[in-house]
This record gives sequence, C-alpha cells and structure tokens, in this order.
Amino acid sequence: MSGVTVESKADHPFTVTGVAGNHLFLVDEPKALGGDDSGPAPYDYLLAALGSCTAMTLSMYANRKGWPLERIAIRLSHDRIQETEEGRAENPSSRFERITCEIELTGEIDATQREKLLEIATKCPVHRTLLGGVQIVDRPAVAQIDRNQPPVEAVETWAEATGGGMSA
Repeated sequence: MSGVTVESKADHPFTVTGVAGNHLFLVDEPKALGGDDSGPAPYDYLLAALGSCTAMTLSMYANRKGWPLERIAIRLSHDRIQETEEGRAENPSSRFERITCEIELTGEIDATQREKLLEIATKCPVHRTLLGGVQIVDRPAVAQIDRNQPPVEAVETWAEATGGGMSA
C-alpha cells in the first residue's frame, strides 16, 4: 500500500505540504482562487499522475515488444462539464468530469503499432483506477500524525525558500 501525508495551516489554507516516501511536494491554488500560486493545483497532480502512468505503461509495452518508440509526450486537460444539449444542467448528477489526453508518439513505429499503443494507454493503473470507481474512506486519525518528521520540516524549509510562505 502506498501512502502520502499532507498538511495545511490556517495562515495559508490552500498551500499544502506533502510527503510521499522520501519525496517532498507542494500543492497550492492559483491566486485567482485564493491560493498563493506556490505550487501546482490538486487537479494538476491528478493529471500528472495519469499522464506519467500512461507514459510509463506505453514505454514498458514498447520496450517489451522491441518497438523503436523514442519519445512520448502527453498533454492533458480537465474539464467540468455542466452543460447539456438543452442548456445548463441544473441537476448535479447530470454534470460530469472529462479528462482529455493528447498522446504524441515519436519513433519509427507503423500505424498498427501506433494504434495498439493508443489502446494500451487506457490500460495504465491510474487510468483503470479513475474509471473503475474508487471507494474513498474518510475517518478520524487513530493516532496523532507526526508532523515533526524530517521530510515535513524539509518541505516547509523548501516552501519558504521558494516563496511558498509556509511559516510555522
């Protein structure tokens, strides 16, 4: 099981520090949405997770097949669709989210290989998770989350140095 710990503070509620194993990251909202714009927004990380997983899956598949795939570039966008053919969807259940992935494959691959790779793109684990229906369980922490772990302090130092404004 993989795990991530994130923390926000009252003085910068949209600036969130995060730790995933030995890796530190910062999440924020743009200034227009009340954040400090000191890091990518949550949906940016969601798109990055899908895009990077897709690229890794395609690379592994092409390598296994011995196909000369030289580069994979994926541009992703997220839209919240609130319109129907009849106009604005008043019922929230008729609204939906759409992620568009534009996949550019560079290398000496033929049309059949390209078509197969685009099919394989839908098989990456993150893609399957997003489409498969995720059960999210919110519950109170059974023990206090140790915020004094060195990675959290390190990400706060990094955030302060880069203008993230995460003062104690």
